[in-house]
Amino acid sequence: MGTLVMAEGGKFVPPGADSFVLPPIVGGITKPMVLVALAAVLVAVYFVVATRSLKVVPSKGQFVAEYIYSFSRNTIARQQIGAKDFRPFVPLIFALFTFVLVNNIFGIVPFLQFPTMARIGFPVALLIVVYVTYHGVGIKRHGLGGYFKHVMFPPGVPKPIYVILSPIEFLQKFIAQPAALAVRVFAAMFAGHLMLLVFILGGEFLLLEASGGFKPVSIFAFAFAIALTFVEALIQVLQAYIFALLTANFIGAALAEGH
Repeated sequence: MGTLVMAEGGKFVPPGADSFVLPPIVGGITKPMVLVALAAVLVAVYFVVATRSLKVVPSKGQFVAEYIYSFSRNTIARQQIGAKDFRPFVPLIFALFTFVLVNNIFGIVPFLQFPTMARIGFPVALLIVVYVTYHGVGIKRHGLGGYFKHVMFPPGVPKPIYVILSPIEFLQKFIAQPAALAVRVFAAMFAGHLMLLVFILGGEFLLLEASGGFKPVSIFAFAFAIALTFVEALIQVLQAYIFALLTANFIGAALAEGH
């Protein structure tokens, strides 16, 4: 995007991909690195403190902790993996959901205001964990040859069709689906934060730099930014849910006896 001339001698340069490349705070440590570590600490400390002294009538903190755990366990892991196999994977699903959620929400927290999943390296790191897990459990369940047969040769298909279908199934299960898992959360966080930057910085420019006729337009820019913040909050929660849901779905599919 080029620059937009809005005032005499002033230029508005729309934010772009370079807005997500932040300078190091100290040494090679950047703000996204600090936020990722902070997210891990916040999740761990919150659930340790909230469940340290469990009561029959839960406090608000205990209620929220129990609700999130129950949601991760029953709504995501149990339904997607199956009642027979889901229990060993509850910690992973719970950790992924809460960790991605906190990192996403950082994008609308004052002073922090950066969704760390908008840096592709972090979703890719989580993807590696998920990738190794679901293919690993699939190979353990079916054996190496059996797992590839399970993935690439769905039953009930005429044998000549396998010439076309098997490569597609391989690409889908080993490349396309896992790549989409990382790209989906990255793209949503990147696009949402970029839109917020456009309206906030654009409104600021109109208010401070634009000629008199344009200044009132800044009110609409700020109002839209506020409305967009609420929409972004919903998307942040939804993307954390989708990431955990698809992870559980992949694990369930790898363990399933049928294709």
